[in-house]
Amino acid sequence: MTTRWLTPKEQSAWRAYVSATHLLDDAMDRQLQQDAGMPHLYYGILVSLSEAPEHKLRMTDLAEKSKITRSRLTYAVTRLEKDGLIRREDCQWDRRSSFALLTDEGLAVLERAAPGHVETVRAAVFDHLSAEQVTQLEEISSVIARALEGDATTPRPTSDEVPWRRRSSPCSGPS
Repeated sequence: MTTRWLTPKEQSAWRAYVSATHLLDDAMDRQLQQDAGMPHLYYGILVSLSEAPEHKLRMTDLAEKSKITRSRLTYAVTRLEKDGLIRREDCQWDRRSSFALLTDEGLAVLERAAPGHVETVRAAVFDHLSAEQVTQLEEISSVIARALEGDATTPRPTSDEVPWRRRSSPCSGPS
């Protein structure tokens, strides 16, 4: 098989993308550590739970939504649980499954951190883009995400290829 090397333009675009994502991750982490004492990953977990019905998700669904391994999620949830921001509940129908539930304290922390987070996102990204560029950013990011997650034209990666994806257990009812 012949290697399809990047063109100079593709290489330049790739390096700019990598640099921007690293800098953006760093800016998000610094702001959230300062304002909420947590990394961006933990904030994202709280956001996912805040948007879920009853502020509750199965751990496997939360891992896939967060795009992290189950072991990394378990570590994060343990830390958030120790801080009183999340509570775990067992699944009544499947002993292998459990739920993560956002506590009132977790919701309060999220509500306090959100304004600073949004301002950081706006200052780092959207204040520098035109309306057309915002649309382009969404389109480009969506194309990349669909390709990596698998869409109608690209087979969906298996659990061996994407570590946060695994077969869901049947527990989806109330606990």
